[in-house]
Amino acid sequence: MTRDQEFEELRPLLFAIAYRLLGSVTDAEDAVQETWLRYDASPTQPTSTKAFLSAVVTRVSIDVLRSARVRRETYVGQWFPEPLLNDPYEDPARSAELADSLSMAALLLLERLSPLERAVFVLRDVFGFGFPEIASAVGRSEAACRQLAVRARHHMESGRPRFETDRRERDELAARFFEALQEGDIEGLQELLAADVQMIGDGGGKAPAFARGVIGAENVARVLASNLPWMVRIGVALEPHEMNGQPGAILRDRDNKVINTLTLDVLDGRIQTIRAVLNPDKLGHLGPVADAWAISREVNRARRPTD
Repeated sequence: MTRDQEFEELRPLLFAIAYRLLGSVTDAEDAVQETWLRYDASPTQPTSTKAFLSAVVTRVSIDVLRSARVRRETYVGQWFPEPLLNDPYEDPARSAELADSLSMAALLLLERLSPLERAVFVLRDVFGFGFPEIASAVGRSEAACRQLAVRARHHMESGRPRFETDRRERDELAARFFEALQEGDIEGLQELLAADVQMIGDGGGKAPAFARGVIGAENVARVLASNLPWMVRIGVALEPHEMNGQPGAILRDRDNKVINTLTLDVLDGRIQTIRAVLNPDKLGHLGPVADAWAISREVNRARRPTD
């Protein structure tokens, strides 16, 4: 097998590691490309290509993560990861870990960890790497990596999100929610929302968003019912789609451009959190991006009574 073939075979794993470390599809793809360049330039063939490439993509991602932290400190409003439609990596033996680590809530929890804690947790608890491989990847002793893993696991367990375990029930609830949403059915929406549901938007200062979020079933239902039906009237389409392993949707304008994405946290038969990503910088990997401000203005015009 050639180097190119070996790398392509491992690309899904490398992307999956980088995305969980960085929370960005774009940055993860760049990290994978940088890993290929370093591998291609290496004069020797590693004993384990998987261990070598995983270590390289981890080191590249840690460097990116450290510089990204400075940018995120000055980020306007709530920061969310870039939405991911499909995880390219599959491992039946670790399907639960892979799914849990992909959710928006889990990725936001990972943001609380230091870059090294995050790398050790992802490599160990998500992908099942041994401590000798992890130590080589992050440049620390095995003992230090074990301590990092314990600290990271403690942080993650203390805030670990819980989700609906029955995927069929979860998806049926999401389908009812999106149907009520498009119809502007306030009562129907309220029935599906937890009493203390939160709706939060990430516009990054570049798109309309809920500056401080909306809390409570009645408030969230009214905000949704007063906006989505008007968007539908001007040609906006809601496209249900699994997002980060959770029920979600993409909103597109009449030209099929992406306006924003939605993801739903579902627990105990109710929607607990609704997250909207509207920042155009985080949507480009999903297709051409719409002008959300223009959509907002058009909706407001449509609302005005005509003489």
